[in-house]
Amino acid sequence: MRSMTDRRDIAAELETARLTSLLNMKILDTQPQQEFDEITRLAALACDAASAAVTLIDANRGWFKSRVRVPVPEVPREHALCSLEIDKPTLLVIPDTHLDSRCIGNPLTQGDGAIRFYAGAPLITSTGHCLGRLCVMGHEPRLGLTDGQRTALTELARIVTDRIEARQNRQLGLIASQVVDVTSDAILCADSIGRITFWNAAAETMFGRSAANAIGSELSIIVPPRFRAAHRAGFAAAAQGGHMKLAGQMVALTATKADGSEFPIELSLSRWQTETGSLAFAAIIRDVSARKLLEHEREQARAFLNTVIEHLPAMLFVKDVDTQRYLLMNKAGAEIAELPQADFIGRTDSELFPGRGEGYEARDRAACETPGVHIFESEHVRADGQQVHLRTKRLRVDSLHGQPRYLLGLTEDVTEMRQAQAEVTRLATYDSLTGLRNRASYIERLGMLVETRSPFALLSIDLDRFKAINDQFGHVVGDDVLARVALRLSGSASSGDLLARVGGDEFVMVLVGDDAHLRCRRLAQAIVAALEAPIETDRARAHVGASVGVALFPKDGETAEAVRQASDLALYRAKDQGRGTACFYSEEMDAAMRDHQMLEIALREAIETDAITLAFQPVRSLGSGQITSFEALARWTHDVRGSIPPSEFIGLAEECGLIEKLGAGLLRKACIEATRWPDHIRVAVNLSPLQFQNDRLCETVRQVLEDTGLAPERLQLEVTEGLLIRDVDRTFKQLQQLRSLGIQILMDDFGVGYSSLSYFERFPFDKVKIDRTFVDIAPTSTASQAIIKAVAQLGTALGMGVVAEGVETKEQLQLLTAFGCSHVQGYLTGKPMTPSDAYNALVTDPPTADCQDFAI
Repeated sequence: MRSMTDRRDIAAELETARLTSLLNMKILDTQPQQEFDEITRLAALACDAASAAVTLIDANRGWFKSRVRVPVPEVPREHALCSLEIDKPTLLVIPDTHLDSRCIGNPLTQGDGAIRFYAGAPLITSTGHCLGRLCVMGHEPRLGLTDGQRTALTELARIVTDRIEARQNRQLGLIASQVVDVTSDAILCADSIGRITFWNAAAETMFGRSAANAIGSELSIIVPPRFRAAHRAGFAAAAQGGHMKLAGQMVALTATKADGSEFPIELSLSRWQTETGSLAFAAIIRDVSARKLLEHEREQARAFLNTVIEHLPAMLFVKDVDTQRYLLMNKAGAEIAELPQADFIGRTDSELFPGRGEGYEARDRAACETPGVHIFESEHVRADGQQVHLRTKRLRVDSLHGQPRYLLGLTEDVTEMRQAQAEVTRLATYDSLTGLRNRASYIERLGMLVETRSPFALLSIDLDRFKAINDQFGHVVGDDVLARVALRLSGSASSGDLLARVGGDEFVMVLVGDDAHLRCRRLAQAIVAALEAPIETDRARAHVGASVGVALFPKDGETAEAVRQASDLALYRAKDQGRGTACFYSEEMDAAMRDHQMLEIALREAIETDAITLAFQPVRSLGSGQITSFEALARWTHDVRGSIPPSEFIGLAEECGLIEKLGAGLLRKACIEATRWPDHIRVAVNLSPLQFQNDRLCETVRQVLEDTGLAPERLQLEVTEGLLIRDVDRTFKQLQQLRSLGIQILMDDFGVGYSSLSYFERFPFDKVKIDRTFVDIAPTSTASQAIIKAVAQLGTALGMGVVAEGVETKEQLQLLTAFGCSHVQGYLTGKPMTPSDAYNALVTDPPTADCQDFAI
């Protein structure tokens, strides 16, 4: 096997040979030529491309010999898409440059006018070298090329290469004609008896005989044996002064080489009289093997191109510019026009389509007046009544002298494309689930109303209990509920109102007209009433409810954004008032919003400056009375507002995306403080459900433990039931990861959410904390007592500790002890305290005691 170095050396040699072949063509930096431009235009048409080019790749650039709608004459080689896979002589297609790693960072595929689609066929010379590519490009991604387009592009590339080589051959011929000694044509002379007297270098090469070997031999050595008798007879007659059929013209004949192989030639013969009076003969012989092969290949290419044209799935026609009569019409075109193909040739549109043809001819004349592609779309009704959408591209083709000669047309049936575009427009305008207008359509409509100063009322509608329904019954039921809500809202709206779904469970209704401010109050109340009634689905009965916020234009805002914000503020107020209500915007709502924003700014600053502190509340064992752990409780004292309740600033942190940073900081503080305690004392830290949305939660906790040096078994993480119902599988996976570190997992506030005993079957919690709502009423509620006792027994059976929260009276403590709870937490046995007080409490905590002794 070759080494990597060998392969690189071979690749370098091949590239050098390729560049040498390109330079020998002497075509770089030459002027544009019609013979190449017409192929480039045909390639763009055949492939339905925005632009096309004949690109030659030299050492440093991609240079365009011919270009159609390509603004620059050359590009750096590293940016030239045609240089990709230059060593592979195959068709290169890139459906979407944004999805192709080879195009990343290429400025030609970025920004305005970016190339999104590319296809290039290699320009392979007869020596096997790739000079570049004939490429087509577009500004939109495509699925690729059809089989017909791929074939057409490849065959057109072959024709380009033929013309490049033919151009080179012409140049060489001019040089050869000036220097006889190095001419490519064989020049032979013979005397009157047919003996060879002159044999140039080209003849040596052509016939495989040296001059020394040929001179003196009979001229018939170049004639195939089967023709020699006739040759001798004809030559003898010519030597006697008779008629020479071969004189003064190039005649196609067959010659033979020294090895006996035959090949086609063109021969021109002349004779003259020598000084002695005898006749002598001279022959110029050209080996036309390559040309015959090229002609054969061109004929094949032409036949193939005709086949491609005939089988294109689109109408292709050619007309005479002056007479507007058809010169060509392919099979697909005849089928689209529903006429026999032969009927078109030599006739005009007026003759073929009375009443309609004049319009076609007018568009043809317009296309012939200026160069470039002219596009026109029209509706056409077929004989069976089917309406189709046709798109025609017309291109004037000029003669070599620059005079308009032909009109080339390509007509496609774009009915399906237009239908697809209409569907895309519908999807961009309407919500697929409910069939209502979507957010983008609503925003656009609102902007138009503001621009025309049309009075309107904006109703923002939010479903009160949808999230709980979605969590409890799943997304299938949730989607069904949303669809049925949309039907109820539609029933409340008038024909001129705009109803849209703008979010998960958010809807808006826009009432237009001078009476909008009168109708909106009645309609808002009707919406609340309509959604208060339960919604029946195939799988559930859902009590959704709705809150409505109302704002008026221009009373409550001069811009669309201002009215939307006012409507949202009114909606927030409606929810604060207990939900299931409608609320109109008032200016004092802005003040409340500003206060909310100022509190958010202060919270951000408090997190940045580490102003959020921790208090620690002890958890005692009912068996020993000792402190076994502390729960870390966040505390924030605002400079102006004083102490802010955790329920307020924790919720604000969740709302404004600060909870991950805040949670990680508090976890680190709690772990640092716990390292000062005895090794058997644990610290419990609450986790927000939003922290579980970060897949790196486990890594964050592990890193904090590693940084602080706290043993994992001394950390307890408390999670609520509300977390578990959000994404059960994902949440339990994260809990298992945390548990694998050695951390204890506690279920907090058990009993106030969607309690399910299946949680205990799926995950072995270390402790369960009974919510204080049950503890508060335990002395007077037999139901609460039964629940506490059942949870305690369940904990014992499952090997879980049971912590009762919010213990404030001795009576509660006695009941909890009797019911079998293992631990208690509350003001009775220990209030939240500063870190130093918590440390001192551990120092003075007796080895054993009765929790009654710590009753405050």
